[in-house]
Amino acid sequence: MAPAFERVAVIGVGLIGASIALAARHDANASVALYDADPRVRERARALKLGDAVFDDPQAAVAGADLVVLAVPVGAMAEALEAAAPALKPGVVITDVGSVKGAVVEALSPLAPPHAFLIPGHPIAGTEHSGPDAGFATLFKGRWHILTPLADARPEYAQAVDRLEAFWRALGANVERMDAQRHDVVLAVTSHLPHLIAFNIVAMAEDLESVTESEVVKYSASGFRDFTRIAASDPTMWRDVFIANKDAVLEVLGRFSEDLAVLQRAIRWGDGKTLYELFDRARRMRREVIEAGQDTPAPNWGREN
Repeated sequence: MAPAFERVAVIGVGLIGASIALAARHDANASVALYDADPRVRERARALKLGDAVFDDPQAAVAGADLVVLAVPVGAMAEALEAAAPALKPGVVITDVGSVKGAVVEALSPLAPPHAFLIPGHPIAGTEHSGPDAGFATLFKGRWHILTPLADARPEYAQAVDRLEAFWRALGANVERMDAQRHDVVLAVTSHLPHLIAFNIVAMAEDLESVTESEVVKYSASGFRDFTRIAASDPTMWRDVFIANKDAVLEVLGRFSEDLAVLQRAIRWGDGKTLYELFDRARRMRREVIEAGQDTPAPNWGREN
């Protein structure tokens, strides 16, 4: 079967960009060109042989590409596209991997050349690790990838969306199409707020005067330990996410604060019924996540220790 895109350019070689490069070469039969603004990352990408070529100039990287993937933090998307735009060939598909879509659409739409097809996207995949060494080809297998196509009436645009979907399916992802605003609310619930809570809890534990930092580290139970895993995520990326998706995050955070106040009252007054009912609902949600194939039921989340 012919590849959806013969030549793919990836701008930004962190965890996601490196993984796309490896998967595109292995699973999508594509030639991959790479560029990163950090010369140290470019050198590491060359050493790891992540792509067929690593360029020191973004325009050289995208020249002749059929697909350009912007794998940079949300706040750097516009700068990355603006730098590469003059070299984009007619018919090129431009996509991104940002976990916020409304702000990305607003930033990139005026910069995309009229002869290109801008199709924002977001792979729901990742780890707490970052950088080119963190990439691996199977990152997207069995994970969801959300596409948020624009209201573009060109017949060629619809064909481009189909090709991009085929590309991600070749990488092993399940693909869903969604409105950008809905995406941002859904991700505020499933990803952004949990990360915000994790960052806050870990920072709070460090600041508590009633226990020492060494005690927090030494006696970390599974709950706190898992929060530290989430809180180890790239701070630049998450800073940009919360600024770019502030409306949806604040909406969900307001609801969370109200529900937290209910729990606080239940604990204060010994309202076991309220506590049990909420915990039982949450437990059912965990079973649904496992049944949907989004996690493993293995003891200790599949850890060896």
